[in-house]
Amino acid sequence: MFAVIETGGKQYLVEAGQKIRIEKLEGKEGDAVMFDSVLLISDSGKIEIGMPLVSGAKVSGTIAKQGRDKKKIVFRYKAKVRRRKMKGHRQPFTDVEIITIKK
Repeated sequence: MFAVIETGGKQYLVEAGQKIRIEKLEGKEGDAVMFDSVLLISDSGKIEIGMPLVSGAKVSGTIAKQGRDKKKIVFRYKAKVRRRKMKGHRQPFTDVEIITIKK
């Protein structure tokens, strides 16, 4: 059984027992998370597609880790005017372990 959920403006294909890295969610490690925006559910070959969401479907999980990604360098450069600007960015993330998929 798998499902497609939407969180943080992105869509993820998830199965029970899988760990996914998503945009930051509020909460501490070990807290329960519930995803109500389920776009698709497949159960042993039977596919149910939502318009836009599957009614009554929920995906539950727990927060495994809160963290920040590796540093990305943002460098702006203007030729011939000696203008340079360098900045770093670390995107926060949440690792979630999917526990159950319910219809």
